[in-house]
Amino acid sequence: MGDRGQRQIIVGIIVSDKMQKTVKVEVKRKVLHPIYKKYITKKKKFSADTGKFECSNGDTVKIVSSKPISKTKKWKVYEIIEKNNNL
Repeated sequence: MGDRGQRQIIVGIIVSDKMQKTVKVEVKRKVLHPIYKKYITKKKKFSADTGKFECSNGDTVKIVSSKPISKTKKWKVYEIIEKNNNL
């Protein structure tokens, strides 16, 4: 990726591809509840720039942090891990 230092890489599933050159990626993680000691699934949606990739809903992708591209886009699609062929 260059000499810019360590970048954050996370894996998620595309939930929306209705915008031009932008996809919404949902990232799920499990956290332990401090009192009840049970695992809770938390999820967050990130706007990511697609660049040269052809992405669609249901694809599993890796996104990497980048400098701000717009007001909400601060991530880029780095790699498509798995294509969704159910459509």
